[in-house]
Amino acid sequence: MNISILDREHLATGISFSDDALLVRLDDGRSITVPLAWYPRLLAGTKDERAQYEFIGGGEGIHWPRLDEDILVNSLLSGISSRESQASIQKWLQQKMR
Repeated sequence: MNISILDREHLATGISFSDDALLVRLDDGRSITVPLAWYPRLLAGTKDERAQYEFIGGGEGIHWPRLDEDILVNSLLSGISSRESQASIQKWLQQKMR
């Protein structure tokens, strides 16, 4: 049996949110859903802050300017959550509350 591996970047074409998840639509027709808990800044963000995003690298990643969050599509596909430390998240939350 031959197994084909696609050697290409997958690009985000759209996103949406549920109360507890981020759903990213990909250019090959798939969608990937990950828990918001994987990305504490998105979890702490308001619906308005989450709605203000932009694609970076033609869709290789997603950037939320008001939340200072960037997520790469390849990280989502690899199951990699935020690597930000709890101390950094707490500092950001304190600044956000001001």
